[in-house]
Amino acid sequence: MKVLIVGSGGREHAIATSVAKSKRVSKIYCAPGNAGIGQIAECVAIGAMEFEKLVAFAKDTEIDLVIVGMDDPLVGGLVDELEKAGIKTFGPRKNAAILEGSKAFSKDLMKKYDIPTAAYETFDDADAALAYLETADFPIVLKADGLALGKGVLICNTLEEAKDGVKSIMLDKQFGTAGNRMVVEEFMTGREVSVLSYVDGKTIQTMTSAQDHKRAKDGDEGLNTGGMGTFSPSPFYTEEVDEFCKKYIYQKTVDAMAAEGREFKGIIFFGLMLTPKGPRVLEYNARFGDPEAQVVLPRMKNDIIDVMEACIDGTLDQIKVEFEDNAAVCVVLASDGYPVKYDKGFEITGLDKFEGSDDYFCFHAGTKLQDGKIVTNGGRVLGITAKGANLKEARANAYKATEWVDFANKYMRNDIGKAIFEAE
Repeated sequence: MKVLIVGSGGREHAIATSVAKSKRVSKIYCAPGNAGIGQIAECVAIGAMEFEKLVAFAKDTEIDLVIVGMDDPLVGGLVDELEKAGIKTFGPRKNAAILEGSKAFSKDLMKKYDIPTAAYETFDDADAALAYLETADFPIVLKADGLALGKGVLICNTLEEAKDGVKSIMLDKQFGTAGNRMVVEEFMTGREVSVLSYVDGKTIQTMTSAQDHKRAKDGDEGLNTGGMGTFSPSPFYTEEVDEFCKKYIYQKTVDAMAAEGREFKGIIFFGLMLTPKGPRVLEYNARFGDPEAQVVLPRMKNDIIDVMEACIDGTLDQIKVEFEDNAAVCVVLASDGYPVKYDKGFEITGLDKFEGSDDYFCFHAGTKLQDGKIVTNGGRVLGITAKGANLKEARANAYKATEWVDFANKYMRNDIGKAIFEAE
């Protein structure tokens, strides 16, 4: 079969790597892709938001399955357009992708269906938000309602910080139209855990747990990024936590979406906070996390095509999603200055060291082919992932592998997975 993947980041490279393992797949295309994806798929110069071109390409090329990796095209309704053209597509339709597309929608859904989350208020008016903050407890969390590349969340420790936050989100439009509406949320304390899941509209099967590191610098300092590294599984995601979430969060979310007439098929990403009062939902995403996909997918035993088709066909209850009994750690190699200002176009060396390995992976995020050489082309450049028998071994392997690759202005955090040692 012929598969088209929509997207251009490390997540899409991880998906493409899993798809390439399937004996059922004869040809992979990726739009627009990147230099790493180009080594296992044919990259097509069509942007993820160019819906008409994507539909036309899928029809002309007789694509058997489209996998939409990114949030913007999902929220924008690409799945609906492809399905209208009779093309089998993995990912939620527009009316279900709102689970990620609007923070206010997802918070209201959780309140209505009694799914545990932080207390919150929603504001369309900056003055009303400022007035509310005068009476609020601190620290407090401000969230732009719409999509903001994982960066539209501000944690404010004082009233002054919160006022500045309202100004940047709602008035200065730091995150564009995502800030037309804003959610003000209770600040929760505890360990963060990410749990990805496959959903077929009624059945949900969770994947192995993971934990992301959002801040740019060691010690969780610096600005929020799209993610600087991750590990899987999380030692904090215990059987007790899993049982609670299965009872009060996972299936309830799927059922709530169905009850609202928004049947969800695809990936639901549960961002959880393990608070002293029990697990709470921080956020939902409607697709694989990035860089969570880079540690979860390499550990999955199943043929990814079988699982995705079961989600589309509503037969997920007939498959058991299984994972290897090991661990994986991903360290992101970024351009120094990310997420604010950084230079691009530097040649990357050492990539050949990963070829043919089942334990070491180099997932391309911001790269391109230029004059026959692979060069940097983004803030997050590569995701270096390694497996190990346990988290400590996987972490040591990942950091060892970061030394194999080099480019000018290479930057990374040196404490990805440090929490593992603190836990023990």
